[in-house]
Amino acid sequence: MLATFEKAALLAGQAILDIYRAGPSTSYKADRSPVTEADERAEEIILAELAQTFPDIPVVAEESVAMGRIPSIEGRSFILVDPLDGTKEFINKREDFTVNIALIENGVPVLGAVYAPALKVAYLGGGGRAEKLVIGDDFAVASRTPIVARPVEPRPICVASRSHNSAETEAFLEKAGAADIRSIGSSLKFCLLAEGAADLYPRFGRTMEWDTAAGDAVLRAAGGNTVTLDGAPLAYGKTGRPDLMDFANPDFIAWGSRPANS
Repeated sequence: MLATFEKAALLAGQAILDIYRAGPSTSYKADRSPVTEADERAEEIILAELAQTFPDIPVVAEESVAMGRIPSIEGRSFILVDPLDGTKEFINKREDFTVNIALIENGVPVLGAVYAPALKVAYLGGGGRAEKLVIGDDFAVASRTPIVARPVEPRPICVASRSHNSAETEAFLEKAGAADIRSIGSSLKFCLLAEGAADLYPRFGRTMEWDTAAGDAVLRAAGGNTVTLDGAPLAYGKTGRPDLMDFANPDFIAWGSRPANS
């Protein structure tokens, strides 16, 4: 399954880069978040690949959800897809946007693929193993390197959202005694923790499950974890809540490797 995720992400990334180089046109969804033809084309490619190989597994994909196409996932494993995470970075010609695909089982992200086409890197995670891929100009994998999250430093290196910072985030980072704070877009924040380049990623403010699942899967496979503010693992498949929209995440903290009781 992870090989299929990898193939689908690379194909989608190639289409995204074509539009990125040509210059995308942008429209806005009902929640005023931007969407481009790259989001839509990438999702079409991913859904076609998944349907061919896993026709019986429901797929919850960002742009499909925006159009009201939401499969039933009750009591089932399912796939989460964000065809273009970091659309604002994409529109502004930055390179830190990604393709995200993840498998959820019993509320846990157990497999994940994150591909940053403009940076020519991808990350895969599942089964207690994570790896970083370097992608060539021909969109073939040039190398694969195992990665692990490092033990969290007493003065941690932190990553934070470039587009969605907040006063709560600043306060948390100050309390954590951050040695350095690096701003980066999309699910790459999880991946920097997974490869041992950073220690901590706090997120205050709304995210959706398709934003986080793939990077979270990579991080967990590399030995890190993602928890809510009460210390519980961030769960997926959150629907039917009277006070929150389906698939919305609460505030969370992603960590590198920590002792189980910390």
